[in-house]
Amino acid sequence: MEYEIRPKEKLNLGLAELWEYRELFYFFTWRDIKVKYKQTVLGFAWAVLQPFFMMLVFSVFFGQALNVPSENLPYPVFVFSGLLLWNIFSSGITAAGNSMVSNANIIKKIYFPRLIIPISSVLVSLFDFLMASIIFIGMLLYFQINIHPLKIFFYIPISLFVTCISTFGLGTLLAALNIKYRDFRYIIPFMVQILLFMTPVIYPVSILTHEWLKYLVALNPMYSAVTLFRAGFIENPLQINLLLISLCSAILLFVVGLYYFRKTEAYFADLA
Repeated sequence: MEYEIRPKEKLNLGLAELWEYRELFYFFTWRDIKVKYKQTVLGFAWAVLQPFFMMLVFSVFFGQALNVPSENLPYPVFVFSGLLLWNIFSSGITAAGNSMVSNANIIKKIYFPRLIIPISSVLVSLFDFLMASIIFIGMLLYFQINIHPLKIFFYIPISLFVTCISTFGLGTLLAALNIKYRDFRYIIPFMVQILLFMTPVIYPVSILTHEWLKYLVALNPMYSAVTLFRAGFIENPLQINLLLISLCSAILLFVVGLYYFRKTEAYFADLA
């Protein structure tokens, strides 16, 4: 009996094959979670403490010292809601971007769908999100935020979906580029820092006085994710034109990342 491995179509996720190797998602995800928090005193608590301390710093300097507006939300709640999604994106693209290089030994030895590796990196980020969400729920109760259940059940899943496809798209693109051009290991942290200030995490887009700046921020796929996540707690109307630009950016990023990854994955074992 012969088994022939053929290259996948460039825009094919290969869901059937991914399902066939579904046990590897658990293996890679749980392995990365254990490695991430191995030999740390606080362990999984760092998934909560990191965004919490960032929220405290931003609240002191931007919320109190600079008096940055927060769309009728207490500034700690405003910034923490943005950090929840931002941490999925930033840690996801960093881990996914370096995932193929760090798993080079496995890639060279056995065959399995290569997409499992960057997807697992994104799943680790979702684990951190779930842990940090416990603090966010506590903050909503402490500040007595008026919650709109229907809006929450509608907007939050969409915002998480947009975050995941954006992280997956950029993560797979960087993973494929990084395995060929090792310069990207230095570019990724720099890019993450820049994107943080182009995402309305610590400020609302309404404070931007120039219209072109709003459209520049809207090109960031995380604009729509963060805005939709907060929509369940804020009464302000959504700017549909900016949301559509950001959503199109997320879809484009997903398509480009998947296409380039599929196009180059046949050479990963040789280049790793």
